Amino acid sequence: MTDSTRRRGERRPATPEPEDAWLLKVAEGASRDAGGVPVELLGDYLRMLADAATHGRQAKSRELDAVGLLGRRAAEQGISAGPVVQLYLSAARRLWQDLPMVVRSRDREAVRAAATAVLQVIDDAVATLAEGYAVARRDLVRREETLRRELIDDLLRGDSDLGTLVERAEPFGLDLARVHQVALAAPSRRLPDADAAISALEAVMFDRLGDRDVLVATKDGLLVVLAPADTGTVDRLPPAMDASNELGRLMHRELSRLPRGGPWRVAVGRSHPGLYGIARSYEEAREALAMAGRLHTDTPVINAHDLLIYRVLLRDQPAIVDLVQAVLAPLTRARGGAEPLLDTLHAYFDTGAVATESAKRLHVSVRTVTYRLARVKTLTGYDPTDPSHRFTLQAAVLGAKVLNWPQELLPIPT
Repeated sequence: MTDSTRRRGERRPATPEPEDAWLLKVAEGASRDAGGVPVELLGDYLRMLADAATHGRQAKSRELDAVGLLGRRAAEQGISAGPVVQLYLSAARRLWQDLPMVVRSRDREAVRAAATAVLQVIDDAVATLAEGYAVARRDLVRREETLRRELIDDLLRGDSDLGTLVERAEPFGLDLARVHQVALAAPSRRLPDADAAISALEAVMFDRLGDRDVLVATKDGLLVVLAPADTGTVDRLPPAMDASNELGRLMHRELSRLPRGGPWRVAVGRSHPGLYGIARSYEEAREALAMAGRLHTDTPVINAHDLLIYRVLLRDQPAIVDLVQAVLAPLTRARGGAEPLLDTLHAYFDTGAVATESAKRLHVSVRTVTYRLARVKTLTGYDPTDPSHRFTLQAAVLGAKVLNWPQELLPIPT
């Protein structure tokens, strides 16, 4: 193979030919104007502009397709859309200023035709560039959402390989060695616009907690927030001052601003360290949501810490069923059934065994409260005003609430 044959078979070198050196200067200047966006993202755009100006040639489909691919590449490299478009517009401005043939021409019609051709190429190229960029961004968002959903599923399940999870969590800014807590938000009906809800929560969470160690996603029709906890105070704050209370209130307040989905109910699990602590906090939040539904509570924000007693009761359901049956079943013989007496007992215990406060909560007279307490003593043999009887009665009342008795029949012990 001769030298001339070899040269004909070789690809064109990346460095411009001498007559195209001015195009390289235009590209470098445009890159500086756009804040350092790589000149490689221009591709053959400058040659297309030069041909349009000098020969009136419009861009071909394959050339525009190449521009679209450059738009995708820019998005994949994480370059913002604004600087990329600025690169193309600045390149067009600089090329027009430096275009030798047009600058030397004194034919007004030739200049007008050249300008028209150049503007058409700019219009087609920038539109194609933006479309390619947008397609790539949508693909990236969908890919990230899939990765986020898969990560949150594995984190909440708690049985995945730790090393793999650490590697997958790193791009999302999660340090699995930290103490975290999980909060769940349930809409009143089917989850409405999940993207809008996630965006709203991310904005407020990132503003309050920073964009690291916070993950917002959906799972089983619920919004899931994984947030860091203050390791210095997590074990020293009383429940009323627990940071999880603030997390729950923050979520509920932000979600309540959305046009659909309300009223929302938020449940927050306790803070636990490590990977398995995330799964544990999630299970606590799930149980708290389910328990709130069974208890028919109207509290919008539920803390798993406040429902520990119910978890203890349910761990031995046969025993709590037996307790309710043995202690409270006689109340069904009362006029009006057991419910008024159970409501009175619940209010009485919640107010620290103060009849006047119980009467205010129930919107009845103090005399009615004392009468009902006396009926409880007569029917059950347990005196609510006697401290030695009070614990048994209160445990039975809590058990009745969690079993939704007497609205539902007690489960048959197995």
